Amino acid sequence: MKSLQSFLPKYSFVLAIIFIATVMFLIFRGNTVDIEAGDVTNAELVQAIYATGFIEAEAVANLSAEYSGTVSHVGAREGEHVAVGQKIVELDSQAPLLALKEARAAIAEQQAAAVDNRRMFVRKGNLFREGAISRQELEDSEKNRIQSDELLQQKIMQLKQREDELKKLSVRAPFAGVLTQQNFKKGDYVQAGSLVATVVDPANYTVCVEVDELDIPRIRNGQQATVALDAYPEKRIHTVVTRIVPQTDKVTKTSKIYLALTGDAGNIQAGMTATANIIYNTRPNAILVRKSSVFEENHRSYVWKIDDGRLKKQAVRTGAGDMTFFEVLSGLRKGDRVALVPKENLREGMQVRILKTGKS
Repeated sequence: MKSLQSFLPKYSFVLAIIFIATVMFLIFRGNTVDIEAGDVTNAELVQAIYATGFIEAEAVANLSAEYSGTVSHVGAREGEHVAVGQKIVELDSQAPLLALKEARAAIAEQQAAAVDNRRMFVRKGNLFREGAISRQELEDSEKNRIQSDELLQQKIMQLKQREDELKKLSVRAPFAGVLTQQNFKKGDYVQAGSLVATVVDPANYTVCVEVDELDIPRIRNGQQATVALDAYPEKRIHTVVTRIVPQTDKVTKTSKIYLALTGDAGNIQAGMTATANIIYNTRPNAILVRKSSVFEENHRSYVWKIDDGRLKKQAVRTGAGDMTFFEVLSGLRKGDRVALVPKENLREGMQVRILKTGKS
């Protein structure tokens, strides 16, 4: 019993030390927080409007067959380059050929009638001078001669029309470019009015994007824009706003904006998906803080600033911003360090242990 009594004071002393150490650890550990931090920077702030769309060709020709017929010749296929006026497809059709033959026959018939009426007019003139016929008969003969000559001219014009229509059996390229559609082959039957080929000028592309109606007031012709393509995610294409369509879609609430290429875009194609950032404002030498660092309380903006290893709740006044940064008008200076993620458990005066330096 005596040995137990002598042991208890020593055991109680050890427990007290452990207890005090545990309490001190909890107190100081509870006042220390692990955070990611970033520096306030000084750089150019570029404000841009994000939009999506597609590459379009400025010069596109959809060529249709004007007559039904069978393909008798193929001059170019899909994907091939064509020169201006080059024959792409030629059709064999009886209708325009028959019309041409009929026009030629009508001219031959009318030419004979015109010759007869001219001879008759000359004869009537001689008879009138001899007093064998009246003036009325002479005038009637002259009218017949004039009418037959006029009708002959009409027949000649109709023949010219039939010859022009015959040329329409050949589908030709209206300008130099590339065929993006032409799948007919010799012997295929083509219906009148059906699409035969599409010619695109690859040297003249534009970017058409859809912009939200709320952003339209900030868009102006001449603004610079940077375009990225899904096909070339690492490449950036420089463009400029050239056309603003003054019509908002009732369903999507967007308007079309056209961007012209200002440099070499490389190997692009019509229909490629494009994303654009249209620059509407630039602020040089701006004090910038990440948007993720800013939080609001009672309609005021704050950041958790790190001073001498401890947190300080710092009021800030922000200005313009882009997708990542706010411009700081007051409350911070270049080089200040702030918490990147203002968690709810952060308190004034907490000691900070920085996990890693976040991006500025």
